[in-house]
Amino acid sequence: MEWLIAPFEVSFVQRALWGGLLVSCLCAIAGTWVVVRGMAFLADAMAHGMLPGIAIAALLGGNLLVGAAFSAGAMALGVSALTRNARLSADIGIGLLFVGMLSIGVVIVSRAQSFAVDLTGFLFGDVLAIRDRDLVYLVVALLGAAAVAVLGHRAFVALAFDPRTAHTLGLRPKVAQVALVGLITLAIVASFHIVGTLLVFGLLIAPPAAAMFWAHRLPVIMAVAALLGALATVTGLLISWHLGTAAGATIAAVAVALFFVSASFSALRSRIRFSGRKFGPLALVAVLPLVGCGADRVADDAESAPHGYVEGAEEAAEPQPRLVLADRESGAVRVLDLLSERVTDLAPAAGVTRVAADGRYAYLATPEGIRIVDTGAWLVDHGDHVHYYKAPIRDVGVYSAGPVIAAAADPSVAALVLDSGDTALLDRAALDAGSVPDRGAHAGGLAVPSGEHTVVTRRTDGRVEVRGRDGAVVAAVAEPCPEPRGTAQTRIGVVFGCADGALVVNVREGSATATKIAYPRPVPQTERAVEFRHRPGSATLAARAGERGTWLLDARRKTWTFVETGPVLATNTAGEGAPLLTLSADGVLHAYDPATGTERTRKQLVAPGSAADIVVDSSRAYVNDPGGRKVWEIDYSDLRIARTFALDIAPALMAEAGE
Repeated sequence: MEWLIAPFEVSFVQRALWGGLLVSCLCAIAGTWVVVRGMAFLADAMAHGMLPGIAIAALLGGNLLVGAAFSAGAMALGVSALTRNARLSADIGIGLLFVGMLSIGVVIVSRAQSFAVDLTGFLFGDVLAIRDRDLVYLVVALLGAAAVAVLGHRAFVALAFDPRTAHTLGLRPKVAQVALVGLITLAIVASFHIVGTLLVFGLLIAPPAAAMFWAHRLPVIMAVAALLGALATVTGLLISWHLGTAAGATIAAVAVALFFVSASFSALRSRIRFSGRKFGPLALVAVLPLVGCGADRVADDAESAPHGYVEGAEEAAEPQPRLVLADRESGAVRVLDLLSERVTDLAPAAGVTRVAADGRYAYLATPEGIRIVDTGAWLVDHGDHVHYYKAPIRDVGVYSAGPVIAAAADPSVAALVLDSGDTALLDRAALDAGSVPDRGAHAGGLAVPSGEHTVVTRRTDGRVEVRGRDGAVVAAVAEPCPEPRGTAQTRIGVVFGCADGALVVNVREGSATATKIAYPRPVPQTERAVEFRHRPGSATLAARAGERGTWLLDARRKTWTFVETGPVLATNTAGEGAPLLTLSADGVLHAYDPATGTERTRKQLVAPGSAADIVVDSSRAYVNDPGGRKVWEIDYSDLRIARTFALDIAPALMAEAGE
């Protein structure tokens, strides 16, 4: 074992080892967010942007770390300023600064040839030259990065998955973005002396990217990334000692190699899992400390799978949105994959009148009952991370019940709101297995799943109850909901439309709190909000208000806003701060300012009188055009047409799943 121990008996190698371990932890914290947010280009640009500061500091005989910090700070401020320009995309601003800062650095170096040899070390690192005070700087930087990561965790998570959600939750996404850029800057500046400005990018990206093959929870990814970075440091120093290679470059190369090893092993593991065979002893030993949805369970065999996994499903790295489209006249049904743009034909549903979706399943109201279609796309939300799945599209069967007007679900139950005011509760596990129950439980009113319970508003007297999965009442809500019509499932609770406003019910561990949001003025029956439309999970809801206008309900702020739009065919909104979208009878799509109610812009989209609808997800709005036999994909910020999907049917009915 002399070859393993001898290098680390030398004091400068010991300092290099400690420096590499500290940098591994620092880069694991910042690099995880770089990978999750897809900010690799920004991180690379930041690493190159330090060159002018380092060069100037070298020329003046100053501290290189201070020069790097000033240069990186200027780069960060420039990125923040340019990305605020709505006319420039973020990558254009970053790219311009990247080239500009790198050019300035090269110009400075070219005018000071006496420093060229020394600057080579700054570009590629000199880990073996680490001094004791450098270790102190790294410890301080690591503590600072850990503090930022802990304090900003909730904001960073919300920002990573949906900036609008972060804004809705009051987490100040703009401040969180600045803090995240600062965290990345800190990691790059503190690490450049180890592997250099050109190689720090590899150590920042490779270990977290490799860790994502072994874990899914963010804290676990950071821990695994730190371990992989430490392994790269030890291995790189050993190789450098025995083969005489550059230490910093060797560490970065080993880190990248660990990524490819992890990717290959993950592919092999998936192939073994999907073939139904168990892991071999070697794979089990390797995976045991890391596998799973975090570290909260241990995989014993191939039947262990991430939460939400269904046999035959494939986990994806991003949402798999799909539109279910139906032709009223012919009954033709199509499923449009919004990523691949592939259209899947399903058996016709004669007499279809409505389509509703619960995130995975689409429910088509037909004369023979509710036809259930598995769109093969869904997500499982764990709060700090989300799993996305895709599977083959299939017809599940027909459930014998009246027409469905809305649907909501959780992993245990699917709640189908019927036009009678009742709700059918179907076993979600049975649907996942491909069968439709002969009979489902009926709630006796409007019902929406929430927190492993079901919130029910009884249609007879408006009483609100929280029921367990066995149907037993576990809590009662004091606030009634008279004449309940309309439901919504949001992140802050279940929303019911009532004769006197809206009722928001929040369920936690079997207990419930309720808040009534009364209309701002007496509202006639014809102007009630009875059908809420919104982006999945959003707490800002839109609803038609008779012939006069549209309601905008902010369930978080507990306010109603009436927008005098006139009669509309459809309405929707992407969430707080996003415009209110309406489609008028003349086929014009309108965008209204949610705060003032003034019209921002409009676009003639479909033929007048078309039975069109609007659905909204986290990135786009979709409008079906039956007369033109197409679906429009709209950027709801300015009503710009992003894509047009031509179809062979008249898509009069539309619903979205997979978001």
